[in-house]
Amino acid sequence: MLDAHQITQLHDEATLRWHQDEAQPDSVTSAQASDALSETALAHHRANFDLWHEEDKAREPEASDSRIATVKHNIDKLNQTRNDLVEVMDRTLLDAAGPQNPVAPLHSESPGLILDRLSILALKIYHTTEEAHRASASEAHHQKNLGRLTLLEEQRNDLAACLDTLWREVLDGKRRFKLYRQMKMYNDPELNPAVYTHKAAQKTG
Repeated sequence: MLDAHQITQLHDEATLRWHQDEAQPDSVTSAQASDALSETALAHHRANFDLWHEEDKAREPEASDSRIATVKHNIDKLNQTRNDLVEVMDRTLLDAAGPQNPVAPLHSESPGLILDRLSILALKIYHTTEEAHRASASEAHHQKNLGRLTLLEEQRNDLAACLDTLWREVLDGKRRFKLYRQMKMYNDPELNPAVYTHKAAQKTG
């Protein structure tokens, strides 16, 4: 069910397509997302894609305070979506793996979190490739980013191989993982003091 190389291809194809036509985020063929995991991985990658570009907007030199505030709210929502979809991927894989060996060594990082890292690496590779060939940049800039690109591709290949190994070991009962809820406190009005203090002040004001 889990093929890390297939997922990285999905990431790359979607990243290219969305940059060419950002208004068509859901144009996915059955070959590109042939199962529930692939579909969720694609939706998760879209959240990272949108998050990447919202982060760019937050750093625009001429951005107004209201513009930055809007972008910040968008970033919070996208981060929540991203984390929710990591949990969905882990739940899908736990269901596919079936009962795990309770005495197998516990892996500290879940497959969903590794898939999140692979998604971000796909975006880094795309944008570093752009910088390595940007016509307005210097030759030194090109060479620097070509070097970075080599390292990023090596990192992604290594990480994808580690994920495939982890999944095989889970299926073989040699390793296990858990679903850890990403308990984001700042999005919970009952846990964020900036929110609940303000509400209390309004009630007593």
